[in-house]
Amino acid sequence: MRYLLALVVALLALPAPAWAQADGSPSVRDSVVKVYATYRGPSFERPWTKESPEEFTGSGFVIDGNRIVTNAHVVEQASQVFVQPPNSSDRMRAEVIAISQDIDLAILELRNDSERDAFFSKHPAVTFRDELPPIGSTVQAIGYPVGGDQQSVTEGVVSRIEFADYSQTLAGLRVQVDAALNPGNSGGPMVLGGEVIGVTFSGIEYAENIGYVIPVEEVNLFLDDVKDGTWNGKPRLHASGFQTTENPALRSRLGLAYEQTGLVYTAQTAIDEIPLQKWDLLDAVGGFDVDNAGLITIEDGLRVLWPVLLQRLGQGGSVPVTVVRDGSPVELTLPLDFIDRDVVQALGNAYPEYFVYGPLVFTKGYSEMGWWILYNPDSPIARRGDPHRQFEGEELVVVSSQLLPHPITKGYEIAGRPILKSVNGTKIKNLAHLVETLRDAEGEYLEFVFYDRQQEILIFSRDELNDSIEELLDDNGIRKQMSDAMRPHWRD
Repeated sequence: MRYLLALVVALLALPAPAWAQADGSPSVRDSVVKVYATYRGPSFERPWTKESPEEFTGSGFVIDGNRIVTNAHVVEQASQVFVQPPNSSDRMRAEVIAISQDIDLAILELRNDSERDAFFSKHPAVTFRDELPPIGSTVQAIGYPVGGDQQSVTEGVVSRIEFADYSQTLAGLRVQVDAALNPGNSGGPMVLGGEVIGVTFSGIEYAENIGYVIPVEEVNLFLDDVKDGTWNGKPRLHASGFQTTENPALRSRLGLAYEQTGLVYTAQTAIDEIPLQKWDLLDAVGGFDVDNAGLITIEDGLRVLWPVLLQRLGQGGSVPVTVVRDGSPVELTLPLDFIDRDVVQALGNAYPEYFVYGPLVFTKGYSEMGWWILYNPDSPIARRGDPHRQFEGEELVVVSSQLLPHPITKGYEIAGRPILKSVNGTKIKNLAHLVETLRDAEGEYLEFVFYDRQQEILIFSRDELNDSIEELLDDNGIRKQMSDAMRPHWRD
């Protein structure tokens, strides 16, 4: 008996798990919920519809302000969202109040007032750790991976922290861990010493025990940004062409001393608002030395790519830099903004804008359409070698599906998703401009010309096109000829 008593005493003397309070109350676990979402994805070929519903589950946790944070990919394009508290079978209706696929984060709010008050009185907000976790520290992932209904806790080690791409348009700090992460863990907290260090957002299917975490620094940037309900993004420097200076011949050409490090600016075209000149050496950003590979040293000796300083120092719209120009240091201020100037934008959490005109289905070119839009060698942005808008409102307008069946389409075919160039000689600027151009068109025929070399020119009788609209809408079960945003351009 005394041996059993000694064992109990020894067990009680063991330190509390990292996810528990010192008194043994599992506060972090109390704040972790299971998220259920019904996904209705977009259809680019039939943009007036949505894809068949699919059910997904993930994790989330309570943060300040009676809110729940999770991953965007758990709740994007969801027709309904429910959250289930720990140790409960109740599911409460929730809604997405802010989301960014770029950084893969979303905020949920409970819809029912009485449920909201009762839930948050029992499930407190977690505590965020202000600093990045030390490399080699032991962390725990809490969530609801597939294969069971109860919470799961897996343990691992922080193995890497880097500044890396989250999406095609955004990069940020990312923590790599070797904890076992599976589908369903997404959106749950990663915990160190009772504090949350970030949001679990992905594992690698082809690699064993490698997963990634969105650190608290990135989460806080998102939370601060979406206070108005809209994600504006991170500060952007609209200048590219920074090149590493590791090559000996390049260093000799620039006259760099052995100890001199930095990135050389090699842009071929000057940008009016950017005070950089070709062959400027980016020596330091905000007092942080830049090495020959573009790395800087931040806290705890961690080395990451220098653009991390844009989000840390550039929230006010600029960042101070030191460049070496013709052998002498020059202090500059680089302007930043939050505007994405790319012609091809992401669809995000919305659904495609569209316009059906007779047998033709037009929509905007979205990055989710894949390589055809992003890397089409015939597109205007590929031809000019610049992905940025040349004028306000520039978009690619594409025919998103095959021609709807009708006698007036005889002999015509659509090749892929061709990009529209002009209608009756009028160059099309964007989808709304196309709608207005067709609304105001005169003459007997309409001529559609495309950038794509493999796409033939389409010529239709204007009267026959207009007469076919109602018949084609009815035959194809299309309730609305156009998305709501296009209606003012068609009626005015």
